[in-house]
Amino acid sequence: MIALTGDIVDGDTGNFDNIETLFKELSEIAPCYYTTGNHESYLLKSNFDSFKEVMKKSDVFFLDNDVREICLGDDKIKLIGFEDPTIRGDILEVYTCDDVIDSDYKYFLDNVDDEIDNSYTIALSHRPEAFKSYVKNGINVVLTGHAHGGQFRVPFVGGLVAPGQGLFPKYDAGVYSEGDTHMVVSRGLGNSLIPVRINNRPELVVVTLKKK
Repeated sequence: MIALTGDIVDGDTGNFDNIETLFKELSEIAPCYYTTGNHESYLLKSNFDSFKEVMKKSDVFFLDNDVREICLGDDKIKLIGFEDPTIRGDILEVYTCDDVIDSDYKYFLDNVDDEIDNSYTIALSHRPEAFKSYVKNGINVVLTGHAHGGQFRVPFVGGLVAPGQGLFPKYDAGVYSEGDTHMVVSRGLGNSLIPVRINNRPELVVVTLKKK
């Protein structure tokens, strides 16, 4: 499967030609699952509806606070997609929003608990700063991004700054584990407000799951 964890668009736009081409070609490789990032919140509602139509036409599964089951033989995995809190306009990006995220995700998970039961779970979520929330809710694997790798990476230190985490972010890139929860933070492919990366190559992350 291909996981898309948000920020596919940047700024308000009604032109999704390039995105439609990307979605269609990715869908020919493997099933694609998508959830929102904060930059999708910049789309006007009419444009966001058009964006969702592009996904539908391109066979991309939109996990908007939703759960899907993936089966491979007798093995089943529950795939969870967390909507980014900014989509509802509840928070501003300048604030660290751990508490908002934690309450949002907990509310959603409490309401789908029977659907998830004791399954192996993979979550698609834009925000690595919510790591403690993923741990508390017993999610096995979290695929996320948002931190841009810290934008500028300092040797032996790590990233310099990340949205939602500020200076010297704790979760900027790589794998973080606590108990049975493992979070993979991708540095991503693009840029945002600062159009420069230093010591911070763009990346696509490949994750392989193996039985113990």
